[in-house]
Amino acid sequence: MVWITPSEWAVITLSLHVAFWAALLNLPLALAAAWVLVRRDFWGKALLSAILHLPLVLPPVVTGFGLLLIFGKTALLGQLIEGAGLPLAFHPNGAILAAMVMGFPLTLRAVRLGLEAVDPNLETAAASLGDAPWRVFARITLPLMRPSLLAGAVLGFAKSLGEFGATITFVAAIPGLTMTLPSAIYTQLQIPGGEDQVIRLVCLSIAMSFAAIITADWLSARVLRKTGVR
Repeated sequence: MVWITPSEWAVITLSLHVAFWAALLNLPLALAAAWVLVRRDFWGKALLSAILHLPLVLPPVVTGFGLLLIFGKTALLGQLIEGAGLPLAFHPNGAILAAMVMGFPLTLRAVRLGLEAVDPNLETAAASLGDAPWRVFARITLPLMRPSLLAGAVLGFAKSLGEFGATITFVAAIPGLTMTLPSAIYTQLQIPGGEDQVIRLVCLSIAMSFAAIITADWLSARVLRKTGVR
């Protein structure tokens, strides 16, 4: 019996590709949003925070349908973006976008907690010595936030790896193009006699999740030791 077929390898490769880029692209966005929410006071901040965290509580299918309305092939914005050479709907790029939207609230929460733990007096002291704001951010704030940035990236990666509802609604489950691991499991469950392949894919999904968690714990421990926290 073949343990992993070429089609399953394609599914795994696409899932890792989507999760990696979703987590990587979410980090700077989450950092910018966290900075606004933590370091700035303005009218409507609570509303902005609610909007940014909305995908965390909305049914994923609703989020996927919203993406389809905004970035679909018949939507004006979707047509403009596709005309610029970046197709989204029913395309792997769309799977990354859906994973980003669904994973963003988790990444933001981790990054925001890390920024809230940074003492603003340290930044003020560095600025009083003549450092430019970007140097204060790069030399003081970011190093102190490294564990939370790592945690946010791993949470985003794990969420993206398991994302199903928004992805299948926005990009469907096209074999070899947009079929990720969760959508492949769902598809096989609809096929009589597909239990063996489902079990293989579920085992792979569990193994990949465990590997992500263990790697994150190991990297986090190293970062904390280097920063002197441990």
